[in-house]
Amino acid sequence: MGRYEDISSAVQRGKKKEVKPLVQQAIDEGCDPVEILNEALIPAMSLIGDKFSAGEVFVPEMLVAARAMAAGTDVLKPYLAEAGSEPIGKAVIGTVQGDMHDIGKNLVRMMIESKGFEVVDLGVDVAPEQFVAYVKEHPECQIVCLSALLTTTMPMIGETIKALSAAGVRDGVKVMIGGAPVTQAFADEVGADAYTADAGSAAVKAAELVAA
Repeated sequence: MGRYEDISSAVQRGKKKEVKPLVQQAIDEGCDPVEILNEALIPAMSLIGDKFSAGEVFVPEMLVAARAMAAGTDVLKPYLAEAGSEPIGKAVIGTVQGDMHDIGKNLVRMMIESKGFEVVDLGVDVAPEQFVAYVKEHPECQIVCLSALLTTTMPMIGETIKALSAAGVRDGVKVMIGGAPVTQAFADEVGADAYTADAGSAAVKAAELVAA
């Protein structure tokens, strides 16, 4: 178990250059890639997420830890594919039309991926039609994550949800929203399925939504 603790520690400290060789070494020693993911990488990011929610670490620490974890999962990907490991869920994420902010979105994406999701990132300034087109083309998508960092672009969250409804695909997905000006009251108003205040909470909520 020492090997997994070493990987977990390196992820939590954001030591990307340490994580890759540690993960490769674990594989070379015969460790199960699924086990490395579930026993070392995911728990490390869960701990960082909990610390972030508790105000013990901040966005820069979260970002470097998430990048360190991504380095580890990059090593694992070919082995996980061989093992036939399925993601726990599939999601699409983007910052809504008119909004160019991406740090919060990127953090949420990395945290949701750390839970075992496959996440497609549509980027920033994403029009409602682009979200609709993606969901139509990918019926396996379960969650749509919408981010807005400005009060002026918040209404586009509502417009995107309306567009999903108009296209007849709203009932097939759960819509999660977030961003600095976004609130639970706003989520209720626009008919979102979930609102979370931070990336760690978003990852937990996404897992709950697909489990339900």
